[in-house]
Amino acid sequence: MATRVHAGRPSKLFRNLNAKIASIPMILTALVIFLGGTIWTVVYSFTNSKLLPRLKFVGLDQYDRLWDSPRWVMSISNLAIYGILSLIFSLVIGFLLAALMDQKIRFENAFRTIFLYPFALSFIVTGLVWQWILNPDFGVQSIVRSLGWETFVFNPLYNSDIVIYGILIAGLWQGTGLVMCLLLAGLRGIDEDIWKASRVDGIPMWKTYLFIIIPMMRPVFITTLVIITSGIVRLYDLVVAQTSGGPGIASEVPAKYVYDYMFQAQNLGQGFAASTMMLLTVAIVIIPWAYLEFGGKKRG
Repeated sequence: MATRVHAGRPSKLFRNLNAKIASIPMILTALVIFLGGTIWTVVYSFTNSKLLPRLKFVGLDQYDRLWDSPRWVMSISNLAIYGILSLIFSLVIGFLLAALMDQKIRFENAFRTIFLYPFALSFIVTGLVWQWILNPDFGVQSIVRSLGWETFVFNPLYNSDIVIYGILIAGLWQGTGLVMCLLLAGLRGIDEDIWKASRVDGIPMWKTYLFIIIPMMRPVFITTLVIITSGIVRLYDLVVAQTSGGPGIASEVPAKYVYDYMFQAQNLGQGFAASTMMLLTVAIVIIPWAYLEFGGKKRG
C-alpha cells in the first residue's frame, strides 16, 4: 500500500514541470551573460588589453597600476564617504519619515507621493536639477545673497574639499523616499497588539521603537540596506550630471573610472581590473546578506 502511494506521488523533479521548462531561457541567459560576462571580465583583468581584448597575461600589473593611480584612490575615498553618509542618513531620515507617516496623519497619500516622487526621476535629471540649485550664480547662494546676506557662501560643487557632499545631497533627495516606503511597509506589518501592550505598560514611544519595533523589522532593514548599498556602488549618473568628476578629480567615483578607461582611454585591461574590484565590493555586501537571510532559515 505504501509502495502504491509513493508511486502515485510525482517526483520532486517533475513538480511544476511547465514552470521549470519556461524558466530555462532565463537560467541560460543568467549563466551565459551574467556569469559568463563576469568570468570573462575577471580573466581579462589580468591581461594587457588596450583597444581590443587580448589574452596577453601580465599578472597583477593592472591592479598595481590601479592602486598606484591617485584618481582611483580618490574615487574609492569618495565612494566611502558617500556610501557611509548615504547609508546613515537614508536609514535615519527614511525611518523618521516612515514613523511619522505611520501615525495615520491626514493627507497621507499626498505626502507619500511627494516624498516618493524624486525616485521616479532619472539620476541624470536629478543631477541637473541639483546642479542648478547649487549653482552659486542663480541657486541657493544667489537667492540668500539677494535677501541681504552678502557674505553667504554655499557652492559645494565648486569646492574640491566638499564637492562629494553636494552630490550626497542630491542622492539623499532622490533615494530617501524609497527607503521611507520600504520601512513604512515594515511598520504596517507590526501587530497592533504590540503597540497596545506597550501603552498599557507605560513604555515611552521612543523605547518601543528602539527596543521592540526596530529589532522586529530586521529583515526589512537588511533588504533596504542591500538596495541602498547596490545603488551606492553603481554611483555614476549623479556625478556625471553634476560635476563630470570635477573640480579636477575631486568627485571621481569607481563607476566613472571604469567607463573612462574602457571607452575613452581605450585601456580595457585597466577598466576590467577596476570592474573586478567593484565586483568584489558587491560580493562583500551580497554574501553576508545572503547568509543572514537564507543561512539562518536553513539552520532553523
